[in-house]
Amino acid sequence: MQTFDVAVVGGGPAGAAAAVILARAGRSVVVLDKATFPRDKCCGDGLTTLALRLGEQLGLEPSPIDGWQVVDHAVIHTGGGNRSRSRHFPLPEGQGQYAAVVPRSEYDAALLDLARTAGAEVREGHAATGIGIDEGGVDLVVAESEPVRATTAVAADGMWSPTRRLLGLVDYGYRGEWQAFRQYIGGVGPAAQDLHIWFEPDLLPGYSWSFPLPGGRANVGFGVLRGGRVAVGDTGRVWDGLLSRPGMREVLGPDAEPEGRRTAWPIPARIDRAVLEHGPVLFVGDAAAATDALTGEGIGQALLTGILAAEAVIAGGTAAEIGNRYRREVRRDLLADHRMSVALQRMLAYPFGARASVAMGGLTPWTRRNFARWLFEDYPRALLATPRRWRRGVLHRPGSYA
Repeated sequence: MQTFDVAVVGGGPAGAAAAVILARAGRSVVVLDKATFPRDKCCGDGLTTLALRLGEQLGLEPSPIDGWQVVDHAVIHTGGGNRSRSRHFPLPEGQGQYAAVVPRSEYDAALLDLARTAGAEVREGHAATGIGIDEGGVDLVVAESEPVRATTAVAADGMWSPTRRLLGLVDYGYRGEWQAFRQYIGGVGPAAQDLHIWFEPDLLPGYSWSFPLPGGRANVGFGVLRGGRVAVGDTGRVWDGLLSRPGMREVLGPDAEPEGRRTAWPIPARIDRAVLEHGPVLFVGDAAAATDALTGEGIGQALLTGILAAEAVIAGGTAAEIGNRYRREVRRDLLADHRMSVALQRMLAYPFGARASVAMGGLTPWTRRNFARWLFEDYPRALLATPRRWRRGVLHRPGSYA
C-alpha cells in the first residue's frame, strides 16, 4: 500500500485543480480515474470568465490547445418562431478573454497534464472501487493497482460519485436539477464565429445553444429543468426537431451536418443542500452539486471547489477542522449566488420574464456590455446582494490572459 497526503478520486477539472494546488504546496498527491485521457465528456464546452481566470491562476495555457475558440460576444434570441427577436451582447475588447469554447476532451487532458507537471502521481484507467475511513485517514481499493492510503481524500468523481455511494451517502431518487443534450455539428455557417442562445417558450426556463468551435464546427444542444415544461421522457422529440427550428437552421446554415452521436447528461445544482464533507473526504465539483442553477455552467464552480478543498487541506488541522473550513468557504463563495440563480430561474420560467430580462439587458451599450459580463460570471451572480464583495474595480476587471 502506497501512502500519500491526499488521494484525489477523479481527474476532471475539480480533481485536477485540487491536485495542482496541493502538489505545488509540497503535498504528496495521487489522482485516480477510471478513464484514460483524453476522453470525451458530455458538456456544452463553454468556459465563463470565472473558469478562464481560475484556469489562468492554475497555469493553464490556451495556445497548445487546438480546439480553443475565444468568444467576444453572445447573440441571445427570445420568443421563437415569427416572434423571435435577437440581441447582441458584446464582451469588452482588448482586455483579455471573457469567454471561450473548448472541447472537454482537450481541456480536461490539459488540466490533468498540469497536475502531473506540478508533481502529482496520476493513475489513469484505475478506478477507486472500495473505501475505508478511520481516525488516521482513508484507505482506497484501486482497480488493477495497489491500494492507496491517504490522510485526506478529495472526491471529484461526478454527480454519480462512486465515493459517495461507497460511503452510503447516496440519495437514490436524485436525478439532478437539469437534463442536457449535446451533439457536435460540422459545416456550420455563422455559428462557427458566434455564440448563440435561444430562450424559446416551450423550453423555458431551459434554453438551446450553438457554441462555436474552430474548423467550421459547433457544439449544439439544449437543457431543460426537471419538472419544467418538457418532461425528460419527451426530450427525444425535442431533440429530433431541434436542428429544424427556424432560428437554429438559419444560424447553422444549409450545409450543417451532425457528427458522431448525441449525448445526454444530468446536471446537479443544489450546493445549498449537498453534503460537502464526510470525515476525511471532501466532495468537489459535480460530486458537490456545485453547478450554476441558472445556466447549468459547472466548470468554473468545479475549479473553484477543487481549489477551496486544496486550500482547506493546506491550512491543516484535524479532519473535522479541514472539513468545516472547506464547507464554510464553499458556502461563503457560492451559496448567495446559488440562491440568486434559483430566483432568476423562476423569472425565466415564463416567456414574458425571459423577454423582459433580455430586453432590459439590451437597453444601452453599457447595459449590453455588463449584462454579457454578468452572464459569463465576470462578477458574482449575487454581487449587489452581498456588500462584503463590493470593492473598487469589481465591475471593470480585465479578462484572463490579458
